[in-house]
Amino acid sequence: MSRIDYSVWDHIEVSDDEDDTHPNIDTPSLFRWRHEARVNRMEEFQKKGEDINKSLNDCRRRLAETQKKLQQLSVASSDDAKAELSKVQAEEKKLKKEERDWSKKMEEHRREEKKMPWNVDTLSKEGFSKSIVNVKPEAGEETEEEKEQKHKTFVEKYEKQIKHFGMLRRWDDSQKYLSDNPHLVCEETANYLVIMCIDLEVEEKHALMEQVAHQTIVMQFILELAKSLKVDPRGCFRQFFAKIKTADQQYQEAFNAELDAFKERVRGRAKIRIEKAMKELEEEERQKRLGPGGLDPVEVYESLPPEMQKCFDEKDIQMLQDVITKMDPTEAKLHMKRCIDSGLWVPNAKAEGEGKDEEPTYEEVKQVQEETKQE
Repeated sequence: MSRIDYSVWDHIEVSDDEDDTHPNIDTPSLFRWRHEARVNRMEEFQKKGEDINKSLNDCRRRLAETQKKLQQLSVASSDDAKAELSKVQAEEKKLKKEERDWSKKMEEHRREEKKMPWNVDTLSKEGFSKSIVNVKPEAGEETEEEKEQKHKTFVEKYEKQIKHFGMLRRWDDSQKYLSDNPHLVCEETANYLVIMCIDLEVEEKHALMEQVAHQTIVMQFILELAKSLKVDPRGCFRQFFAKIKTADQQYQEAFNAELDAFKERVRGRAKIRIEKAMKELEEEERQKRLGPGGLDPVEVYESLPPEMQKCFDEKDIQMLQDVITKMDPTEAKLHMKRCIDSGLWVPNAKAEGEGKDEEPTYEEVKQVQEETKQE
């Protein structure tokens, strides 16, 4: 029984990754492996080969015409025919040299093509495979609302199964689980796993995050392979596992490099989410602290002169009265108004009942001071 030769996998390039795409988690392709640049290189190389082949075929066509003309002239006996024969022979010699040159360039191009590293676009071609693949029909572009609803419905139905897949560790277990649940091979699963990774990192469950991240990359590789083949992902996931399990160390290292890059992105997104949550919490607490005048007591306290801060620290009204007496009246009124607007100082019921809206704070402090002296 003949064995499959896997030596052609010695050079595999699968570590492309566009950092400028953004590591946005609500998109189905969190990373695309510098795909556009790589495709451009492949297209340029292919065009070069097509040009060489076209020139070679053109040269062979002209050579065939020249040789046909040479045969016709060789049987002619006129002087003009003999003169023309010399020219055609020279043309034949020139075209044979051109043919050898173009053939040599074609061979060099083919050798260069064999040496090129493989990537996700060339990793698999339609051919020997036991998988039955169906070409996906062209579909209209989904709106953001439709995508969101589709994702929500899918997660509600299969969330438990997605989480189970995210916790698998062995290649064989993952392949078997997807074989039993082929509906999971889709972008909705990949999107949920990405969000799951970030949630775990935010919760500081780092080991679990790394495990789910591995399965996220598995699903992303399958989806990218399906895109390159233009087939339904459910029809080619076995090809991915066949190749990842039989690939050499270089291929495995490339997969791990993609995994490491993805985990770094997850940590970055988790950090941003934590910082955002902290800011929102701080703002929420600040809103709760705001006094009746809409000022933050913490900010007002920090803006007070040190001697007034000491009064509030010790909750000493007599000390506050003494400080107010020594201050410039205008400055004192300003500080006390800010204190009451922030809730640091609460006017007494008598002042509120009489409806003294004009500068109640400073007047109240003076009133308290006079009452103390009378006693």
